[in-house]
Amino acid sequence: MRINKKICTFILFVLILLIKFAYAEEKFLSLKKDTVNVRYNPSFDSEIKYVYKKKNLPVKQIDEKENFKRIIDLKNNSGWIHVSQLKKANSIIVLENKILFQKASNFSKPIARLEKGRLLVIKKCEKSWCNIKTENYSGWIKTDNVWGAIK
Repeated sequence: MRINKKICTFILFVLILLIKFAYAEEKFLSLKKDTVNVRYNPSFDSEIKYVYKKKNLPVKQIDEKENFKRIIDLKNNSGWIHVSQLKKANSIIVLENKILFQKASNFSKPIARLEKGRLLVIKKCEKSWCNIKTENYSGWIKTDNVWGAIK
């Protein structure tokens, strides 16, 4: 019995797709500007759904179409943003209160207490620690219980 070439091609395509989704990693981006429009559909003609007013806010990309990315935020709001308003992930949001330390060690001098929901811009990461900056402080935090991409 001979297997049809179209069936083989289709099976191969499905297998490649399944492998791609199995190994797909979450892709986080950050907002490039202070004001970013989120649209219902991937087009400038589409109505604005809501507006972000927080530069560096981390968002998760869940789809893309041409020059638009469909994103979802920490609160499960979703919509389409033009690529010109996005940049490579450089920030995280803490999901629980954290202590900011002077160095990457629990035995280092504590600098500040960071409240749950605080936006932090990442300078660099080493193992389970990230050097971050926020409005008034700069220091190191443990990378557990955060939302966003750890570089």
